[in-house]
Amino acid sequence: MRNVKFSKQRSLWFERFMAITAAVNLGLVLFDLSYVPWRDFYLRKLPQIVKIYDPIKGIESHRETKNYLELVKALEKQVSQTGLQSPQVNSRLEEIRRLSNEMIDTNPFAGANKSGTLEKIKKRMRDRINNESAKQSFGTFWSQPYLSQKGWVQEINFFNDSIRPLIASNYYRHIGENGEFLDYFWIKVDLPFVILFGVELLGRTFLLKRQHPGFSWLEALLWRWYDLFLLLPFWRGLRIIPVLIRLDQAQLLNLHPVRKQLNQGIVANFAEELTEIVVVRVINQVQGSIQRGELTRWLSQQENLRPYIDINNVNEVEAIAGLLVKTIVYQVLPDIQPAIVAILRHNIETVLHQVPVYRNLQNLPGVGQAQTQLSEQLATQITTNLYKTLVSAVEDPVGAKLTSQLVESFTKVLGSQIKEKHVLSEIQSLLFDFLEEIKLNYVQRLSQEDIDQIIEQTRKLRTQTSVSTVVDKGNTLPKIREG
Repeated sequence: MRNVKFSKQRSLWFERFMAITAAVNLGLVLFDLSYVPWRDFYLRKLPQIVKIYDPIKGIESHRETKNYLELVKALEKQVSQTGLQSPQVNSRLEEIRRLSNEMIDTNPFAGANKSGTLEKIKKRMRDRINNESAKQSFGTFWSQPYLSQKGWVQEINFFNDSIRPLIASNYYRHIGENGEFLDYFWIKVDLPFVILFGVELLGRTFLLKRQHPGFSWLEALLWRWYDLFLLLPFWRGLRIIPVLIRLDQAQLLNLHPVRKQLNQGIVANFAEELTEIVVVRVINQVQGSIQRGELTRWLSQQENLRPYIDINNVNEVEAIAGLLVKTIVYQVLPDIQPAIVAILRHNIETVLHQVPVYRNLQNLPGVGQAQTQLSEQLATQITTNLYKTLVSAVEDPVGAKLTSQLVESFTKVLGSQIKEKHVLSEIQSLLFDFLEEIKLNYVQRLSQEDIDQIIEQTRKLRTQTSVSTVVDKGNTLPKIREG
């Protein structure tokens, strides 16, 4: 017992380790998918990540924009050495103006799909200089008169805060021979995880094949079909499916409420149409049986009709009728006997009051009270005698036999009358129309039922049944109520 418990605990720890590993792999996949769209954010907040991850995505600094920023940095150094009005500074400003015009004309941001960034740069520079031309604005900004008038420190700080980060966000991404961007994530990051998950899947497949020899290798492999998503080098976002399942199996995440809500949503979507289809199909089959004359053949007891299968050598209809008769005679009638006596007494008094002689006797002293006693005794006597007659008829073998013969005779006569062509035809027509009305009136109501409410009621019934099962656990024999 201890070994089994230890084995289960060890298996749980292994499941948790692999589930956490799959979750880490999914996190890396999601980071990789979001890296290019969010690179500007990482560049501003986490530049070390950009330095590490750019080579994995085949990204490097764009030569034109990188050269532009390096020239501005050299200008700052030159100003600090020789001053703003020196010929060396003027030469560098002229070179920056030329590169600015080239940047606007050639748009080096287009390769990284960042043309919007260039437009943002141009707009900020136009607003700074208050000029509608971006080239003229750059030409004015990178000139000695403007920088002297506005102040070198103030303007270079504006450039470093508002313009430099936008230019620095541009990059060049290498393209492979297949025409797609180079991406080394599959080889440098994802491949070790894929190898680990592949080995695990093969091991699980081998164990399943060993435990279930009747399985084919494909069936054993597909037993954990969701793990195949961990091996695909494409559609990597689908790995969230096996990760969630593994976390649930490893008891690190409880997905029972989600599964319950998902099942309810699926049932709610299909229950309405399924209910209509099933009910309408059953009604159509009954209508088809009536149209094919199967009702006539059943009533006629033809030999070619499929024989009735009896599983217990008991006529259930007769047994049910006998049980109902006994219940009425021994249990129902004794309870309602006072009500029957009251009804009979009322009717006896009503009849007596309609007799003229009796009405005249009512004027004599004591006759009214005697009449009441007589009516009550008469009603009680009639009820008692009738009840005794019913009891004797039930208990008397001869009476029971006569009653059985009466029921049998009644059934035969009714059956023979129903077999009459006009009666049977009318019954068939009425049944067919009745079923058609059910389809038109009640099936639509079924589809209009609140499916969510029905599912909730079903869930409550299942919960109550589970509780009853727990309470009665161990009682394998059904309880028979006596009396």
